Amino acid sequence: MSLSSRTIFAVLCFLFVLAPYFTRATTDGVQSRCDSYIFKNGKHFRSCIDLPVLDSFLHFSYVPETGVLEVAYRHTNIESSSWIAWGINPTRKGMLGAQTLLAYRNSTSGFMRAYTSSIKDYSTMLQEGPLSFRVTQLAAEFLNGEMTIFATMVLPPNTTVVNHLWQDGPLKEGDRLGMHAMSGNHLKSMATLDLLSGRVTATKTVNGNMILVKRIHGLVNAVCWGIFMPIGAMAARYMRTYKGLDPMWFYVHIFFQTTGYVVGLLGGLGTAIYMAKHTGMRSTPHTVIGILLFALGFLQILALKARPDKDHKYRKYWNWYHHTMGYIVIILSMYNIYKGLAILQPGSSWKIAYSTIIGVIGLFAVVMEILQFKTRWGDLWCKKSEDLEADQSASIDV
Repeated sequence: MSLSSRTIFAVLCFLFVLAPYFTRATTDGVQSRCDSYIFKNGKHFRSCIDLPVLDSFLHFSYVPETGVLEVAYRHTNIESSSWIAWGINPTRKGMLGAQTLLAYRNSTSGFMRAYTSSIKDYSTMLQEGPLSFRVTQLAAEFLNGEMTIFATMVLPPNTTVVNHLWQDGPLKEGDRLGMHAMSGNHLKSMATLDLLSGRVTATKTVNGNMILVKRIHGLVNAVCWGIFMPIGAMAARYMRTYKGLDPMWFYVHIFFQTTGYVVGLLGGLGTAIYMAKHTGMRSTPHTVIGILLFALGFLQILALKARPDKDHKYRKYWNWYHHTMGYIVIILSMYNIYKGLAILQPGSSWKIAYSTIIGVIGLFAVVMEILQFKTRWGDLWCKKSEDLEADQSASIDV
């Protein structure tokens, strides 16, 4: 073995032997920074946990014989125009039934307000109210982009494991608590906490199922409302100009529009109802537009029953209504799909894929408009020319 090879081998052995000590030193350093955090009010806690999401820490001291739990929930990197919350759910995992501590900074006085709220349903506005256990010494502070809630609570004696959750959201005008985000880490901010060991176990089942349902909801609606509906409208507009495709264009049009509405109703609305049941019904613009689209689609179906014959004098008015309503539905659908993608945040690939499909459909529509320009607008130009010639003839006669 050469000298250089021996040197490299010796260095590798040295690093291998000392690696555990470096790792331990790093870990101890992180732990000491957490434990050595100094509160301005002089409080000290036995345990400290770096919570996995939302830049949060939980400091606590627990006496199992009495059930007295003293906590300090810290949320770093947060704006003063935000609210924070930490709570324990004594009955289940998740939001429903949670006993929460909340705090925010008053926009007028600048003082911090801390209070308790028991979450009894998913449509909660986080109103102030008593918890199922006693809470004392409730206070909050905001300093250098860090908001903290202090409290002492009395749990049932010998409680060792609790389901806890933490959250943040925007503060609206009039110090109203706005809805927290419904995507990303805001759906992962719940876990099981061992009060004796300080171990945190993430809750994955509820979050995983909800994320899957949201993705199914987005995929079904994107395909049905954002792709099938435009294709069905294009079939009616461009295929009907070719006599050999009559009445095939009508059946293609009905297939895409009906399939889009029915599958969207069963899959899209069904998943929306599931999400509303588990996370609450909230009147966001995305939700309002979605309900409006289902209503407009139903009116389009009813309009087919009232369609006059081709030669009827009211047929042109019916056409104006049907076409206008159809284009409104398509435009609102595409807009709402992008709103949904912004909420879901599934990754840029979803938005790129949908935008590419819509771009191809739009390009095809432009090409067809150019190819059918004379067929579609030729009669109008011929009529204008005939009217102009008639006017010129009348002027000459006079």
